[in-house]
Amino acid sequence: MAQYSRLEVAQAMKDTGMIPLFFNSDIELSKKVLKACYDGGARLLEFTARGDFAHEVFGELTKYAIKELPGMIMGVGSVTDAAAASLYMALGANFIVTPVLREDIAIACNRKKVLWSPGCGSLTEIARAEELGCEIVKLFPGDLYGPKFVKGIKGPQPWTSIMPTGGVSPTEENLKGWFDAGVTCVGMGSQLISKEIIANKDYAKLEQDVKAALDIIKAVR
Repeated sequence: MAQYSRLEVAQAMKDTGMIPLFFNSDIELSKKVLKACYDGGARLLEFTARGDFAHEVFGELTKYAIKELPGMIMGVGSVTDAAAASLYMALGANFIVTPVLREDIAIACNRKKVLWSPGCGSLTEIARAEELGCEIVKLFPGDLYGPKFVKGIKGPQPWTSIMPTGGVSPTEENLKGWFDAGVTCVGMGSQLISKEIIANKDYAKLEQDVKAALDIIKAVR
């Protein structure tokens, strides 16, 4: 069961401005990645559940976070149906992120007051997600739309909270473009937690990179 309400999760997303995205089937490696992100200042992590037995890894990561990383909010991404959402919520997911807008997932999450963030690519989809109770909409794939799309959405709908994922990199130019356009937070995967960092097990660099990205976000907001 979730430790944090959807409003608490939404506030943490707004406060920190960034959610690292990560998946690996190795539990011990995943714990080290999670701790590096935490030590770098991240307070949310989206576990992108894209592999076999991903739920088992997530369950262990969540137990580890509860025991060792106070205040770390664990969520799951790449969720494609309500059954998967329910499974991950039973394993302690505090938020659910989806690549598409699915009303069955909205119902499952709303029933337990768990934040869900659906991938949307049009104003119509965004409006429907908000009608279904979405607090923060995921713009996906972000690199196909860009900051100009966000700015366009915020014109007629200034109340809309948007989180681009894909096309976000930990540089001042990129992050300034997104936040100047009005995003609430960003999701960052391989541009932050790179294949090189994983291959080299360079968790100290990951910690530094997370801290640097968060510092840039604070500066450009």
